[in-house]
Amino acid sequence: MEIVKRKENPLLNRVELHFCWEHSKSSTPTLSDMVAAAAKAEPGSKKELTFVKNVNTRFGRPQTTGIALIYADSESATLEPTYVHTRHESLHGSKKAEKAEAYKLQLDDLIDLVQKRKKPRAGFEEGRRAIIIANAASKSLKSNKFEKINF
Repeated sequence: MEIVKRKENPLLNRVELHFCWEHSKSSTPTLSDMVAAAAKAEPGSKKELTFVKNVNTRFGRPQTTGIALIYADSESATLEPTYVHTRHESLHGSKKAEKAEAYKLQLDDLIDLVQKRKKPRAGFEEGRRAIIIANAASKSLKSNKFEKINF
C-alpha cells in the first residue's frame, strides 16, 4: 500500500490517508487487508479506529485506491455513519457480527437441505445430547463441581 496523500484533520480528530495499492502479483486486497495496512502505516493507530472508504478497483488493472480514516479515539469515530461501523465490526471480532454470520450460515445450510431434500448431518439424538452436555457444563460452572452426564 502506498500512501499518496496524508492529511491531519484536527477538527474531526482524525488522520486521512489516500492510498493506492498495486496488486499485480496477488489478489485484490480485502477490507481487512486495507485496514491492517493503513493502521500499520500510521504510527500509534488502532485497527478498531481505522475505517476504509471510497475503495475503487479499476477494471482490468491490478490497482485499488481508497481513503483510510484513522480516528484518535472512539468518541471521534462516532462521526462515521452506522453502516460504516457495521461493515468494519466483523474485522474487530465483534460478537454480534460473529453471531449474525453463524446464524446466516445455519439458515443457508437449512435452506440447502430442504431444497435438495437431504438428510441433516446431525439428527435429533445428536442435538439432544449436545443440549444435555451444554446444560451439564453450565451447571458445573455455576456449582464449581463435576456433573454426571446421563444420556
